[in-house]
Amino acid sequence: MKKELINLMAFLFIVLVFKSCTSDDNDTDTINAADMEAVKTAVTAGEWMITYYFDSDKDETSDYTGFIFTFGSDGVLQASDGTMALTGAWSVTSSDSSDDDSIEDDIDFNIVFASPELFEELSDDWDIVSYSNTKIELIDISGGDGSTDYLTFEKM
Repeated sequence: MKKELINLMAFLFIVLVFKSCTSDDNDTDTINAADMEAVKTAVTAGEWMITYYFDSDKDETSDYTGFIFTFGSDGVLQASDGTMALTGAWSVTSSDSSDDDSIEDDIDFNIVFASPELFEELSDDWDIVSYSNTKIELIDISGGDGSTDYLTFEKM
């Protein structure tokens, strides 16, 4: 009996140690539906640029150098580099309207571009890692292969 109790205590100790070492402690857990209006207000104020875009296995930030993004309060997303102008859509929604989120009780930052292919890559329902009036950091974990994409916009 004493040996079983010691084994049980050792098992519980190991479980507690591993549980305390998980990477659940990030800013994403603190961003929820209550933040939706604040995110919308922040992003519709001014012009933005992509300062980081990591697609699955490589940094593709340079593909968007020179593009200025404007998030209209009407849900229209404009991207222009002075020679090419693209129109897409954006929205902020509760995660319960999406089925591929890995984070409970979060909000999605949705981006949609129909073309060209370079901008179609940005089309997704991104999870918000952090946001401020000058920066928004997004992440997407693919439901298919588990790859992770990162996208950061910073105000100009």
